[in-house]
Amino acid sequence: MWKLLRPDAATVLEDPLAKKSLSRYFDVMQNNKIAKFKISKSLPAKFANSSSTEELWQEHAKLTEQFSRIERQTDHSKKVEATDIPEKSYFDLKLELSRRIIRDCNFCNRKCRVDRAAGKLGYCRCGNTLMVSSMFMHVGEEPELVPSGTIFTMGCTIRCFHCQNWVISQWVEKGSNYTPEAMAVEVEHLRVEGCRNVNLVGGEPTPWLNHWLQTFKYVETNVPVVWNSNSYYSTHTAQLLVGFADVYLLDFKYGSDVCARRISDAPNYWEVCTANHLKAKAYGELIIRVLVLPNHLDCCTEPILNWIAKHLGVETRVNLMFQYRPEWQAHRLPDLRRTLTTKERNRALELAKNAGLCNIIT
Repeated sequence: MWKLLRPDAATVLEDPLAKKSLSRYFDVMQNNKIAKFKISKSLPAKFANSSSTEELWQEHAKLTEQFSRIERQTDHSKKVEATDIPEKSYFDLKLELSRRIIRDCNFCNRKCRVDRAAGKLGYCRCGNTLMVSSMFMHVGEEPELVPSGTIFTMGCTIRCFHCQNWVISQWVEKGSNYTPEAMAVEVEHLRVEGCRNVNLVGGEPTPWLNHWLQTFKYVETNVPVVWNSNSYYSTHTAQLLVGFADVYLLDFKYGSDVCARRISDAPNYWEVCTANHLKAKAYGELIIRVLVLPNHLDCCTEPILNWIAKHLGVETRVNLMFQYRPEWQAHRLPDLRRTLTTKERNRALELAKNAGLCNIIT
């Protein structure tokens, strides 16, 4: 059925630019290579739960250096045998570090430092039980992801006036709670039903990283992990995502910190966002979403596209999105009260061309 709705999702498998920028993802999707989280489970780690957090991060940094080599070896052999699973692994180390972070929460760049394990809530209002809005086989994503096993979690780390998922991000819904074991069953079910990936989205997946790691501790199926994020996560989260996320599906929302703060309450967005895109490029494969906002082509769209071309390469997979519509509280900002004009759409395409970007989806 999805092939009838999205024929481009079938033909994209032969798209040379898509294959070049997402070659490993395509292989994992087709079970020709192993998802990163499974490889992480095979990499032995030496640590005790009594170790200091500083010692754990030192061990993590050492293993991160080893991970790429192990990944290359695994890609060559195409499998990880059960006998390769150590008593404690790189993945287990990530899980222990994420448990410590949730007691002093700094998963996102806001760094509220609340003890969520004790029931306290920070800016995102996410607690210590995974809360899910919905999960299903999604056919509305980028063609290479369709059909995508999307899991929409509650809450968000920023507050966009124009949020299209505000019912989820702002907790208008209550959501349904899931244990890691129950969610692992759902993840495996999505894969068995034919999804190319599991797509962790929201809201925002960042506050739930500990819960996602707990979940994938129980996942045995080979499935690529898509980290679908607003890019406003901390350096600790970026480090934990190495060896977990196969594809980074990252928003690049603003080319100006003034716009980021005014529209999304996201101070220092440019520095955080660019750093996370560079990390994603270094350790995974990348699809960037650039939502073109009305009246923001000069301050946001142009600098974003130029930065991507210069620092990530002109063949970077970029989804230039023209579907902006005024949602939630967009009426409070005069510049966001309308949809894009034809002139703005055409100019955005021209800006991408001028930047030299050649792997554009619209």
